Amino acid sequence: MRSILWSEPSKFDYWDNIDYLQREWTLTEVYAFIDKTNEVLDLLAKENLTFQPTNYKDTFQVPIIKQITLYYHINQNKDIELLRFWNNYQNPSKLRL
Repeated sequence: MRSILWSEPSKFDYWDNIDYLQREWTLTEVYAFIDKTNEVLDLLAKENLTFQPTNYKDTFQVPIIKQITLYYHINQNKDIELLRFWNNYQNPSKLRL
């Protein structure tokens, strides 16, 4: 089983998205986001799989929900490093991994 490592930006993004969902939507959407995130992280940790590659070396992306994409990196130890939970409505040129 691979380890999941959270970068500081990924922690900030994750909680920022939850705060937004709490302000603008309902608890149903908050729980759906949390559940879907947990499902994807479980898949990454347990399975030997990758999602869509990006232009960055050993870096991949997977949609969590329609509006939010997780970017992650596979490091030299084959651990998963979460980079960003990117809101897809933001300007893509501002994405820094």
